[in-house]
Amino acid sequence: MENKIDIEVSKNEDSLKLEVSRIKRLMQVIEKGGGEKRLEKIRSQGKMTARERIEYLLDKDREYIEIGGFAGYGMYEEEGGCPAGGVVIFLGYIKGRLCIVVANDASVKAGAWFPITGKKNLRAQEIAMENRIPIIYLVDSAGVFLPMQDEIFPDKEHFGRIFRNNARMSSMGIPQIAAIMGSCVAGGAYLPIMSDEALIVEKNGSVFLAGPYLVKAAIGEDIDQETLGGATTHSEISGVTDYKMPDDKTCLDTIRDLVDKIGAPDKAGFDRIKPAIPATDPKRIYGLYPATAKPYDMTEMLKCLVDDSKLTYYKEEYGKTIICAYARIDGWAVGIVANDRKIVKSGKGEMQIGGVIYSESADKAARFIMNCNQKKIPLVFLHDVTGFMVGSKSEHGGIIKDGAKMVNAVANSTVPKFSIVVGNSYGAGNYAMCGKAYDPRLIVAWPTAKIAVMGGAQAAKTILQIQLASLKASGKEADEEAVQQLYDKIKQRYDDQTTATYAASRLWVDAIIDPLETRKIISMGIEMANHAPVERFNPGVIQT
Repeated sequence: MENKIDIEVSKNEDSLKLEVSRIKRLMQVIEKGGGEKRLEKIRSQGKMTARERIEYLLDKDREYIEIGGFAGYGMYEEEGGCPAGGVVIFLGYIKGRLCIVVANDASVKAGAWFPITGKKNLRAQEIAMENRIPIIYLVDSAGVFLPMQDEIFPDKEHFGRIFRNNARMSSMGIPQIAAIMGSCVAGGAYLPIMSDEALIVEKNGSVFLAGPYLVKAAIGEDIDQETLGGATTHSEISGVTDYKMPDDKTCLDTIRDLVDKIGAPDKAGFDRIKPAIPATDPKRIYGLYPATAKPYDMTEMLKCLVDDSKLTYYKEEYGKTIICAYARIDGWAVGIVANDRKIVKSGKGEMQIGGVIYSESADKAARFIMNCNQKKIPLVFLHDVTGFMVGSKSEHGGIIKDGAKMVNAVANSTVPKFSIVVGNSYGAGNYAMCGKAYDPRLIVAWPTAKIAVMGGAQAAKTILQIQLASLKASGKEADEEAVQQLYDKIKQRYDDQTTATYAASRLWVDAIIDPLETRKIISMGIEMANHAPVERFNPGVIQT
């Protein structure tokens, strides 16, 4: 028996490590941006690449998190692709101060803005605004990607929202520093100038509402780029920029000096003690997540993540398909809400399927979330959920009412929330467990994550039934082989849309991470969130 368990653990370990390795390989390609040739061209102009700039700016001896590295993955292929969404974003430390850094990647279509670029920039600003941390813009962009202007220019969550956020952040007292390190044109010119302070690099940096060609076309004036909007013009004549820098490194050094002078923020006051490593070896986590869809014990996984592997369970024997527990992660006090995938027996003697939210588990989780708000404890959600229980028994028992209670508690929660999508995150289960729509401060996925309205097999069967009924109504019948082919086609398409990379490419999650990075993500996330005071919790009308 023991040998069988060991083989199972080895299989799980191999499968998950293989997925982690695949994600890392994909990321290595993404990091090359528009390709080595274009990166070299940037360097030949005396410039650093976007990633080199960020690496130079951040403290060398501290942890960092890349946000949205997979943004745009597999998208815009007819336009030549948009690796990392054409903009690189990191959460890291500058002179010991946690900041969010945004750098246009000029190797991708000269840093032009695709729809996903706008979405990613807005996500960086959202992180800065929610957590009140400084934001640094390293600008090097040709402006909106004109062939797709209708998808990036006029709507509420499009390009214009970025300048609105610049203004809002300024009023909130959130420091914004912008460096013009390349092109900065048209509406994009407002971004650095609406920041608190703007630096410009000689020769390479330029900022203007309209470039020389457009000026010639509009008013007939002949003028070169440097005279129109170069470093000397804006530092000595217009007064638009605040600092003139001879090169990229001096510019980045100056930003570090400026950040170093920022006063300490008001803190939320989340509890932290001296961190402790888990008593259970964190690497055990690889062998715990099943390679095939099988039940597993989420408790064992949590012991790999929390300090001393110590958990204080809330209502341990009630609503067992959701684990609620207090713990510490890297010294920070947290409240954990996690889906358990074991098949369990309820107090009423009923067998319950792991990963499904029943009335009792929703009721328990809602109460626990409210308790954490009452006690100012950040919440960590670990998703492996297939949804709420269905069928007449659940409906008659008021599953919608109990689910609404949990969704209400999550939606109105004011303590910071962090979501880790471990496995499935389906349907309303995604909402109740604090999916992207519920404002998690950070949401990340393991390579094993699957995000969709339901599982591929269920979706394919549902769509197939509808299509066959339609055929029948028109007097046609499909043979068994045709039915199977149609099912396989629907399922494949659906499965492709549920993967971690598909979710990350559209920024439904901030990153795909190695499970071993989970502690770091949560710890840095809480440290970040600790910069912003917590608002009063008001749950509104709770269904009882």
